[in-house]
Amino acid sequence: MPNKYFKAHEAYSLNPHRYDVGTIIGLKNGFEDNLFIKKLFTLPEHEYPAFYQYHLDYFLGKESEGEEEFFTFVWQIVLRRINFIEHKNPFNSSHALDMEILEKLTTFQKYLRSIDQWHTQKTLPEIIADQHEVIRKQQSDIAKLKEDLRIAKKLETKQYIDIPKGHLLTVYDVVNQLIDLEIKGEKLMVTKFPIVWVKMICKYFRVDKEELDMERVRSYFPKDRENPGGRSRLVPMDQKIFEVKPKKR
Repeated sequence: MPNKYFKAHEAYSLNPHRYDVGTIIGLKNGFEDNLFIKKLFTLPEHEYPAFYQYHLDYFLGKESEGEEEFFTFVWQIVLRRINFIEHKNPFNSSHALDMEILEKLTTFQKYLRSIDQWHTQKTLPEIIADQHEVIRKQQSDIAKLKEDLRIAKKLETKQYIDIPKGHLLTVYDVVNQLIDLEIKGEKLMVTKFPIVWVKMICKYFRVDKEELDMERVRSYFPKDRENPGGRSRLVPMDQKIFEVKPKKR
């Protein structure tokens, strides 16, 4: 068995990575499966993903398209060891240790199953069950999206507010006055995003039944009203026909 899958413990290195596979004299050919399992036994369950990824990264550094090959190799190592233990005589002197090892292996196998993209050694009923679960989830998602769309469409309309030609800037002026209205020292209508006003006008208003240019509308509603910037436009005085102000009581 060639040592190409796992990052090996460098011979006589006194400071190896804790996930390196091997002994102080390195990794002997034909023993990488045993030493991978031996290293696995020293790790807590929460480190299984990091341990697996460490060696996967090492292998992908040599075989960039080899993720499935690596997974299959590790899966077979674990499966063979599980089968070996399960077929041992349950009355032998090492049975208690065998059960401890078996628990470790099946826990790691469960992790492998959670990342299995290739249905490795799954039976046809298992594959069909998985596919049915995916379909069920997709159907649930589709139903939710349809309901969200139905609710959203309640606010949609094919009707528009039409403004006669020559009076669009007057509407801009009225809306700008509405934006500035205050009641008891507070803004009557508040938004952190002035673009909302622009979108509202573009969505629900037309000029002589023609759509509005969003960028042009935006130029009359600057984000910073105190410092509008050079790209902003002002409504000419002759278009400021209405005055919106509090009613006298």
